[in-house]
Amino acid sequence: MDKYSTSLDTIFHALADPTRRAVVQRLAKGPAPVKELAEPYDMALPSFMKHLNVLEEAGLIASKKQGRVRTCSFNPDKLEAVEKWFDEQRALWASRFDNLDTLLSSLQGGNDET
Repeated sequence: MDKYSTSLDTIFHALADPTRRAVVQRLAKGPAPVKELAEPYDMALPSFMKHLNVLEEAGLIASKKQGRVRTCSFNPDKLEAVEKWFDEQRALWASRFDNLDTLLSSLQGGNDET
């Protein structure tokens, strides 16, 4: 296991839910108060806050309270580990496909000779 596995597990878990993904997409446009973030969803505020807590525990969002208003913001830096993991997976599979192409080409060339 690599050193990012726990972090990746937490991030993928946080992004596995469509509500949380939508919140991240909204916050990518800029910070927003919790009340505004919760508006589009037909759920009680405590239930919505659980979604925000999962995102915050994963480090994908941060929140700060000023007076009675809690404002959330997106932390794009946390996605670097995910991006690195995907890059590694792409490189691994590209290498495997290249090896398969080479094998198939050699097998095809062997069939042409007989």
